[in-house]
Amino acid sequence: MSINQTLIFGHKNPDTDSIMSSMVMANLENQLGNQAKAVRLGNINKETEYVFKYLGIETPELISDVEDGQNVILVDHNESTQSANNLSNAIIKKVVDHHTMNFVAPYQLYYRTEPVGCTSTVLYKMYKEYDIPITKNIATMMLSAIISDTLLFKSPTCTPDDKTIAEKLSKIAEVDINTYGTDLLKAGTDLSDYTPEQVINIDSKLFEKGGKKFKIAQINTADIDSVFKNKVYFEAAINDEIKKDNLDLYVFAATDILNSNSKIISLGNDSGIVEKAYGVTLDDNTAMLENVVSRKKQMLPKILENLD
Repeated sequence: MSINQTLIFGHKNPDTDSIMSSMVMANLENQLGNQAKAVRLGNINKETEYVFKYLGIETPELISDVEDGQNVILVDHNESTQSANNLSNAIIKKVVDHHTMNFVAPYQLYYRTEPVGCTSTVLYKMYKEYDIPITKNIATMMLSAIISDTLLFKSPTCTPDDKTIAEKLSKIAEVDINTYGTDLLKAGTDLSDYTPEQVINIDSKLFEKGGKKFKIAQINTADIDSVFKNKVYFEAAINDEIKKDNLDLYVFAATDILNSNSKIISLGNDSGIVEKAYGVTLDDNTAMLENVVSRKKQMLPKILENLD
């Protein structure tokens, strides 16, 4: 890869928004006359795979690190712990995100983040601002990302902008939102081909505060009981991760997309934080969190507030 070519990527353990936003942003950059390429920092999950099969297109190239002086654009994240290895030696040209800003750069760059449910919602606005046409495939990618990140508009992170833009995108993509969205989310609940280690890393993010390191992993399911039949294996995999990465806390959440709640496994020296944060009692390392579906808005802030 040429360092003059801008690489665009989302976070490690990428979800649908992370992958689709990389591709949508790369298309935008190329349409604007900039040489750009979408890449990924991890394997795609089955939900994201559903979109690629639906569109009949190839997945972006997998990378783990970037070269010194490489031009990059970050989408759907802004924390170095969630990004490519050697990021500190790359040249970050732009950041487009929808998360809390945890970013400092010693130089000027384009930085855009909005309090919406999905990065693709921001990207839609950018396409309109630059007057770049949105094709059927690009619309499908954006719509898929919005559906995924907002759990088909059920997540508290969902905003009126997400809903309005999704409606517009569905017309360009020529799909029924509810039908396509339900099929997309259900595709992501199939865990049959995954090992316990793979399940806990389908969508896990590393966070740090005050010398404490912790991960929050999340999967979607239509049947929590079927997931927790394998609890003992998940716990073994989580404890291995805690030891390997020297973590203080690991929270694994199985989120019920039908009933909008999450059942968690909390392990590590600071596992009891979830009891204080949610007013629940851990029973054999587990607890049910009623009406909790969003890692960004309902899980991470509560843990950060109670982390000593």
